[in-house]
Amino acid sequence: MADPVIQLDALRKYYVMGEFTIKALDDVSLSIDHGEYTAIMGPSGSGKSTLMHLIGCLDTPTEGKIFIDSDDTSQLTEEDLAYLRNAKIGFVFQQFNLLMKMTALDNVMTPLMYAGYHLRERRVIAEAALEQVGLSDRMKHRPNELSGGQKQRIAIARALVNNPSIILADEPTGALDTVTGEQIMDLFEEINQQGKTVIMVTHDPEVSTRCRRTINLRDGRIVEDL
Repeated sequence: MADPVIQLDALRKYYVMGEFTIKALDDVSLSIDHGEYTAIMGPSGSGKSTLMHLIGCLDTPTEGKIFIDSDDTSQLTEEDLAYLRNAKIGFVFQQFNLLMKMTALDNVMTPLMYAGYHLRERRVIAEAALEQVGLSDRMKHRPNELSGGQKQRIAIARALVNNPSIILADEPTGALDTVTGEQIMDLFEEINQQGKTVIMVTHDPEVSTRCRRTINLRDGRIVEDL
């Protein structure tokens, strides 16, 4: 049996605020297999985004271990972690996080530049990613010329260009209307069917029903795993 793509062992993340210690995550253990489609839910302050940031190696735990493809992230150098984030994990955020002065194509090409691809290669790969998300006719447009749904499609294309095995999405439909949100969820389903592990933070029960597994957090702990 293959090892899980993500393994969290007794994860804790504490923040000291003056005299108080905030337990953002408190003894979270979890494994996610290759190709799973998982929603992480919970009320505000439950630890959802903290968990996402730790899985994505954007932050480090106070205690516990994170394994990505069996690699113990606590043993990796900053350079190794940067490579892991760029090569194995694609990030999609609620507010898109696009570079507003760049075209859609240039936004999607950016991760490839950090990965060391030549310009011609970057262009070919980015064009294919934009075509995959249905934006081949918007490559030269800048974000302020596009709708919210189109911006999120650019963000998804950018997350896909390095062909990561894991896609982390933090409230990806939160800034979209219902119809557009459904279209974006259709796109995530297609991505998952292509074999990628998709993990989505959401507060929306309708979004979570589209996922095959739902993990509920409360006060930094897993209270339900369905």
